[in-house]
Amino acid sequence: MRNRLPAGPGDAFPAAGGTNGPRERSRSPFTILPCNHNISARFPGSGLTALELAGHPGPPWGALGVLGEPRIPVPPLGSVLEVSADSPCGWERPGQPEPVPGGVRLGGHGRDAPGGFCWRCRDAPGPGRRRCPVSQRPRPAGAGPGHSRSPVLMDGRGRRRAGPYRDGRDRRRGTQRRWRCGGDRNRGWVRDRGWRCRSCCCWRPRRGERGTRGRRRRCGRWRGACSALGPPPCRSRWTRRWRLAGLTSTGCGRLPAPGWPSPWRAPAAWRRPPVSIATCEISAAATCRGPGRSSACRSRCRGCGPRSAPPPPAGNGDAGPGGAHASLARDKALLCNGGPGGRGGPGRSLRRSRRYRYYQNVCAQSYSFAWWDWARWEREIDWMALSGINLAPAFAGQEAVWQRVYRNLGLNQSEIDKYFTGPAFLAWNRMGNLRRWAGPLPPAWHFKQLYLQYRIVERMRSLGMTTVLPAFAGHVPQGILRVFPRVNATRLGHWSHFDCSYSCTYLLDPEDPMFQVIGTLFLKELIKEFGTDHVYSADTFNEMTPLSSDPAYLSRVSNAVFRSMAGADPKALWLMQGWLFQHQPDFWQPAQVRALLHGVPLGRMIVLDLFAESKPVYQWTESFYGQPFIWCMLHNFGGNHGLFGTVEAINHGPFTARRFPNSTMVGTGLVPEGIEQNDMVYELMNELGWRQEPLDLPSWVTRYAERRYGAPNAAAAGAWRLLLRSVYNCTGICVNHNRSPLVRRPSLRMDTELWYNASDVYEAWRLLLSAGAQLGSSPTFLYDLVDVTRQAAQQLVSDYYLSIRQAFQSHALPELLTAGGVLVYDLLPELDSLLCSHSLFLLGRWLESARAAATSTREAEQYELNARNQVTLWGPSGNILDYANKQLGGLVLDYYAVRWSLFVSVLVESLNSGRPFHQNQFNQAVFQVERGFIYNKKRYPAVPVGDTMEISRKLFLKYYPSALRRSLAGPA
Repeated sequence: MRNRLPAGPGDAFPAAGGTNGPRERSRSPFTILPCNHNISARFPGSGLTALELAGHPGPPWGALGVLGEPRIPVPPLGSVLEVSADSPCGWERPGQPEPVPGGVRLGGHGRDAPGGFCWRCRDAPGPGRRRCPVSQRPRPAGAGPGHSRSPVLMDGRGRRRAGPYRDGRDRRRGTQRRWRCGGDRNRGWVRDRGWRCRSCCCWRPRRGERGTRGRRRRCGRWRGACSALGPPPCRSRWTRRWRLAGLTSTGCGRLPAPGWPSPWRAPAAWRRPPVSIATCEISAAATCRGPGRSSACRSRCRGCGPRSAPPPPAGNGDAGPGGAHASLARDKALLCNGGPGGRGGPGRSLRRSRRYRYYQNVCAQSYSFAWWDWARWEREIDWMALSGINLAPAFAGQEAVWQRVYRNLGLNQSEIDKYFTGPAFLAWNRMGNLRRWAGPLPPAWHFKQLYLQYRIVERMRSLGMTTVLPAFAGHVPQGILRVFPRVNATRLGHWSHFDCSYSCTYLLDPEDPMFQVIGTLFLKELIKEFGTDHVYSADTFNEMTPLSSDPAYLSRVSNAVFRSMAGADPKALWLMQGWLFQHQPDFWQPAQVRALLHGVPLGRMIVLDLFAESKPVYQWTESFYGQPFIWCMLHNFGGNHGLFGTVEAINHGPFTARRFPNSTMVGTGLVPEGIEQNDMVYELMNELGWRQEPLDLPSWVTRYAERRYGAPNAAAAGAWRLLLRSVYNCTGICVNHNRSPLVRRPSLRMDTELWYNASDVYEAWRLLLSAGAQLGSSPTFLYDLVDVTRQAAQQLVSDYYLSIRQAFQSHALPELLTAGGVLVYDLLPELDSLLCSHSLFLLGRWLESARAAATSTREAEQYELNARNQVTLWGPSGNILDYANKQLGGLVLDYYAVRWSLFVSVLVESLNSGRPFHQNQFNQAVFQVERGFIYNKKRYPAVPVGDTMEISRKLFLKYYPSALRRSLAGPA
């Protein structure tokens, strides 16, 4: 059995005389530390403090690793850095550096060194052990004394270079390599199975070893797969650095290709740093289960093979046996050379892929992700992997790269600060809608976002996901006009209700040379920083009217955007949101849509049909005129709370699109503007990504309730079936933008119409309460109880609003005082106390996460103002008022209830004085209340208070009888 290297910080080797598995092992002379963009290796007792493997200076903050270890600069090209380690084949002491043309030598096996650890084969030394297989290789010319194999060479970018043996072999064979991974004769012989390449998971049958000269052998065609669907393909570029450092802990060291559903199942194991999981697609911490496991898999995987990583820590509920392996390994999305950037080319790769499963909306970066730290991102990425997501944006840190590009172009810092918005509104700055509002961005923000982006892309890629990076869409700061006076840039119109103080960004002409200069410069800098999976996102006309409807102009714009991508990456694939086509249908007629799409070569663009469950665009654009598209479920706007779903449209929509004549559909997607609401809808959509036909929804939701709560319960299942047929089954053109009177500025013209029978929600509320005795200890049950109770209270607010309006219009002052008093002084405070009893419904959680992202008091105040403004006024003067409304504990009592109190008071005063009610005057008065909430600096608790079950039961006993009678009497 081979022993693994440390998986991450703190995972050190045992002391001499300790044990590691069945054999004793001596202390290693070095400790491996993952270091964001780099990998540092500290060698006690030697003159070296660190080893830079990534070929890049790393994060701009420079001199510290993850654990605060000092690092040295990258060794100059042509220098030698030998790392000696013992092995069964002997040792060699570090010698004098000798130049190696074109790279840095990391060293290899040797002799005469003290006990330690073999750099290549990772075997501990010991008397009578067999020689390391690589030591049988002939000594290369120029190698130092004691070398028994060719050195490992690296170029300046941290990539492995071929050794003398492979150089000679490739000259004999030409460019054809026997192994997909490019490995040479470093093979392991397994009895009755064949040869195995130690650089990846390739297996070759014994009989074919000598009869396949010059034939390409793909990594994916080995026999040991963890699924009956066949072997996972590989992506080796990112693991090459870790494998060179000996950081792989199993026999693979390669990553699955984008789209391969990872069989890892233990989220607890993923809590380790990324290098510990970038090992083998048949898992460093997985227990393979299910009928598809082959004999080769059983010999390699956790619990049944010799080279797996240790089990996850005991006691973690997320890391139980089984789990995601059987549910995720359903579909082989991309072949080994398919997918973006594959050898077949982006056009062909799309045709060869089975399916993309996309996740994230550009707006969610601000509505939900704005204040996330790495711990929260790690949980989200783990959920994405468990759900089979294989294509997702990674947009963090791009402002730091843009700032670097703008400074290089000659802009000063003040011009850059006037362009970037605050953190809570960056999504619309990136799409050219906003500038300057709630900014500027502090320098510390850039550093923290860069750090996050390093870990996000590394984590996503290690789990087999394709990352989508941002690209240049054509929008530039006004400072570009000062630096380049002759540049051809035109000011776009205002966006939404913002004037040109915060909107009206500049758009470069597609024929201007600076378009390609800026776009290519930014993308090259981004790729240099984070690497690439060859998929890029850009949205030039998001909710913005183009300067001309001439099809030739629109084609030039899209062609210019794509050429700026291809100038930095010839394999570039453009991922574009299709929201603009349904948002402005009067402008985007078929001729304009065709011109924009055909400005890009067919197959080099993927369009997100963003609102396909309600307003599909592919139907009237003939499947986007030949460009591939992803059928997406938008579902949510602004991160609003409120039970909502279009389950019938979701259940049939993807299959209808797939059967559409000449369909170019290549996958499904989840694109909500905000998350952490309506979990059932997203679980349903995720499951449909693996299905070949629609589901039986009542049966599915019954099983969903059992899985969600961990135990079968007839009352809970009945509640979910009621919700499924009512609140989650909106038909026709449905927009989940919560317009309940509860979360809207009060007026006498508010809409209270529902698409479902309100009595179904009240009955579901009753059934959930009756299930509380059995399921009350389930966190998901308590969350659902709060959510359903909140929905029932929202309906009650509409009922009391109708009573208030009717009483005012009939001049019935006593009825107005009664209905207004119950609403303001009882119902809303009770609802606020219910929301304060659960951590996911706390305003303090949202605000404290914003403050936690700051590094100073001034930053904390700025970030908190950003967070408060987004969920209330959304702009300096209520420009997009209540668009991102949320029902949170603290917000209901100190914001919505105060507005309703003022509204009822103005109506009562109007009846008493005989003066008519003027909405404009009320709006001016209530704006001062709304603005006062943003600047009141009140700190809200981030820890829940109260018993959810008791508060919900109290509300039920108080309001359920009258609410049920009112709902049965007629529609709300």
